[in-house]
Order: sequence, then C-alpha cells, then structure tokens
Amino acid sequence: MGPTARIDLAALRHNLQKARDFVPGSRVYAVIKSNAYGHGMLRVAPYLAGADALAVARVEEAVKLRQAGVDLPLLVLEGFYDAAELEAAAHYQLEVAVHQQEQIDILRQRRLTHPIVCWLKVDSGMHRLGFQPAAVEGAWQALQSDPSVAAGVRLMTHLSSADDLNDPTTSAQLATFRPFVERFRTPCSIANSAGIIGWPAAKSDWIRPGIMLYGASPMLGQTGEQIGLKPVMSLQSRLIAINHFAKGSPIGYSGNWVCPEDMPVGVVAAGYGDGYPRHAPSGTPVLLNGSRVPLIGRVSMDMLTVDLRSQPAARLGDPVTLWGEGLPAEVVAHQAGTIAYELFCGVTQRVLFEEINGSR
Repeated sequence: MGPTARIDLAALRHNLQKARDFVPGSRVYAVIKSNAYGHGMLRVAPYLAGADALAVARVEEAVKLRQAGVDLPLLVLEGFYDAAELEAAAHYQLEVAVHQQEQIDILRQRRLTHPIVCWLKVDSGMHRLGFQPAAVEGAWQALQSDPSVAAGVRLMTHLSSADDLNDPTTSAQLATFRPFVERFRTPCSIANSAGIIGWPAAKSDWIRPGIMLYGASPMLGQTGEQIGLKPVMSLQSRLIAINHFAKGSPIGYSGNWVCPEDMPVGVVAAGYGDGYPRHAPSGTPVLLNGSRVPLIGRVSMDMLTVDLRSQPAARLGDPVTLWGEGLPAEVVAHQAGTIAYELFCGVTQRVLFEEINGSR
C-alpha cells in the first residue's frame, strides 16, 4: 500500500479560529479553491461552518458545493466568464467578483430573476485581475445602476507581495485601494493569508484566509507551526525495504548519490506519482518513527530512498511522514524549490485520503 493523506479536521477548525484571532472583528471567507488546496473541497466544507462564507475560484466549484448541500454564502473569486455562468451564479445564489468590462457588458444584456451580489475588484498593483484605478469609478456606477446587480456593490483587491514584510509593494497597494473604500463607503476585502498574518493595516470588513487554514504559513522564512497553526494534511507512507550497501555504491536513477561508507538504505513507498516533488534534493528530510532522516538519490515515480545510518533499529513497515505532523510542509517545499501550496495541490488521485478528528 502506498501513501495515505491524513486530514485532521480538528486542526482545520483550529486554524480557522486562528485566522479570526489575527483580525478580530472581520468576517471570514474561508478559501477552498483548487479542491481546498488539495485537501478535498467537499470533505472540508462541512467543517468550515464556523466561517461566515466560503470562497472558490470558479463557478463550477461553487455549483458542486451547492449541489452537495452547502448553504453558506459562496464567493467566486474569478467571477463568471459568459452568460451561462452568470445564469448559474444567479440560480445558485452565488456572489461574484467583477474584474473586467466584458463582465459588466454581459450583466447589461441579461435581466436576472435573482439579482446577484457583486464584488468590484480593483487592481491596486497585483496586475492580474481587476479594474485599473482610473476605471473604477465608471465600473462602480455601471454596477450600481444595473437591475441585475444586488444592492450594495462591494470592493475587493488582492495583495501581491504581502509574504515579504520588507517589500513596500503592500503599503503602496493599500494606499491605492483605500481612497475607493472611503469614496464608496461599502464593505471591502483586502487580506489574504499573508495580509492577515503580517499586515494589520490590511484589516478590512472581510478577510480571505487560504493557505493558513491548512496549517502552512505564506510568510517568507516562517512555518505555520511558528505562528500557532496546525498541519491539516499529513502525507504518510512506510518503509518497504532495508538494504545494506558498501561504500561507493550508487543509489537510484543515474547513481548521482554514492554511499560514503558501508551503510543501510531504506526504501519508502512514495514518489512523484503520489505528488512528492521529483526535484527534492538529497538531504530533504522525511520523518521515520518520529525522527528526521535524509532523502538520498533521485525520487522515483513510486519510491524514494533514505539514509538509515541514524536509525539502526528501523524495521520494515515502520511509518514515514513525508510532510505534516512533526515535519512542516514548508520545510520540504523549501528544500525542493517550491511552496507548500504546490505540495498540497499536487497530491495525486491514487493517494488514499483518511479523515481524522472529524466530529463537528
């Protein structure tokens, strides 16, 4: 049997409360896009009932949640792409981001039975989605006057560099966005996880925690554990072979890691076919029986090899944690030149998911 992803639902609830503790008084959109960052959107949604609302990237994600019986407010962060998606959003009573003129044009051409809640997105410096500052006034007036738009258009923006407390970009974005909040006097949303953790000035009516819900920190050089978050996913496997090799023996594909002495080498049933990063270098830690041992050699599709010199009592079947409880995903991600987000989202379909601590 290969890896199991254990999903700790009590940790999820803990992290949601932690997000509230960072910004008391703000309401919460718990972000569960991309299948809840790989944790299972339909799995985690019932355990985020303590949020004020949920947020996803696309209309089809929100429709799945509605069809599964989720009745919390749902915000679609990318909004709708065409008239059919707008109709679906209205039918399922979704909230939508409006970030370009084409969406306003689609709204004008429809007369919705149920007016839709719209969040006008301002490009304050991310330069991905949103109206440029000079176009915000016109977009605001167009939405306010559209009978298909529910009363009370809201404002939102997205922070591009809040993970770095020394980067002046966030302060500049806030300075660009705040005048619109003062001008229109409407509910607004600014802070993603990094904004929540690192930027008190980004406090607003609504916060949008994402990665921090799953126990990882978005901040540079920091783990979730260091700020009181708990890992939700623990990716676990086991030792399936122990071999003893002489000094000079090459290990794995290309033999680019060579035994520096006579030594035991363990084989773990996990690889890039399960979502473990193929480019994780030798020295990346895994947790064997609660102790860190280094990865050696190249990661294969179904297996990886580890240095057992520090674990002479290791036995076949011993548990291995690839990231999660006791080994922050941020540590593994840093070694592999990526981010925890990608590790979580990359766990593949063949991995068995197991829920723990699931009482609501």
